[in-house]
Amino acid sequence: MQRACAGSDRRAPKRCGRLFASGRAHRLPGASVSNMPASRTRQEEVYRLLRADILSGRVQPGERLAFAALCDRFSVSVGAVREALQRLAEQSLVRSEPQRGFVVMPLSEADLRDLTEARVHIETLTLRQAIRDGDLDWEGRLVAVHHRLAVTPVYAPGHPDRLSEAWAEVHNEFHGVLLAGCRNPRLTEIANHLRASAELYRRWSVPLSDRTHPRDIPAEHAAIVDAVLARDAELASRRLAEHIETTTRLLLESGRLSV
Repeated sequence: MQRACAGSDRRAPKRCGRLFASGRAHRLPGASVSNMPASRTRQEEVYRLLRADILSGRVQPGERLAFAALCDRFSVSVGAVREALQRLAEQSLVRSEPQRGFVVMPLSEADLRDLTEARVHIETLTLRQAIRDGDLDWEGRLVAVHHRLAVTPVYAPGHPDRLSEAWAEVHNEFHGVLLAGCRNPRLTEIANHLRASAELYRRWSVPLSDRTHPRDIPAEHAAIVDAVLARDAELASRRLAEHIETTTRLLLESGRLSV
């Protein structure tokens, strides 16, 4: 059965088996696609729910995502599952490995250091150009999204160690608008891709900001915005770099990552 699921769509049944690679019955939590609004496509719902499972930690870094179990959970064809996994791979949330198929992206100190270095170089360069090129409309959009971010609860209700999905969405929008004043689409595209690649690390760092090193994330965002509105590219770039590097430092000091 598992071989058929991993093969072509023509040979695969509409529903596949229930087992993950471990061989035991294991249904991931989450709603069935069949219960979702008809306006959303099945592929979109598989992608959305699986992404939420990965970012919430219900599926662990390095865990195999077997086609059989996913087909069974979502009651969809292998093609819908493959489409969702390919989209997640583009965001660096999963990757394909020989002999294993798709797995949740493993987290490591080496990768985090490389990613942080790239983000600091690219995002600060993009921000400098945004401050140089951005107009009044860009400033207005930045102020507006920053206000929405500031009034959105950071943590999920009843879960002080997990980000609110609403906050995470506005946070992503904030960082996108922050760089949107840059008129070089190549730079903004690379910067946005690198930031998306850091999402899993960012989620894992959330519990650490309170347990080991108190961190005032809203104050960090406000400091960046103040420097941008003052058109102080040097200060804004330094504060953005510190904002990115703080997340990295918390994770490296936690010892939660593989070497």
